[in-house]
Amino acid sequence: MDPLARTRKICLALPEASERLSHGTPTFFVRAKTVFTMYTEDAYDEPGPALWVPAPDGVQGELIDAEPDRFFRPPYVGHRGWIGVRLDVEPDWGEIGEIIRDGYRKVAPKRLSALLTD
Repeated sequence: MDPLARTRKICLALPEASERLSHGTPTFFVRAKTVFTMYTEDAYDEPGPALWVPAPDGVQGELIDAEPDRFFRPPYVGHRGWIGVRLDVEPDWGEIGEIIRDGYRKVAPKRLSALLTD
């Protein structure tokens, strides 16, 4: 399965999630308003497909320090703690699913976040 299809499957399984283009890239929203994942592919000088996801406080620095070849600070939203995840470097889809769910929890209303079981 290609990276966008896998990302789409993870994101659209979350409560009240939807997808539409934003800034020319597939973007996933909670209740059609709040972004929780952006999928980019050569759009912002990345070498291949990547995700941009809001991360819990402190996680961005930890991931980038631990694995700078897989994680990066994305432009425009990196200063707000978002994490960039490269998908061209042996993606661990279990971990990516967790990152996406954490990003969803960060921006979703508490009632929707509480519906996640993991």
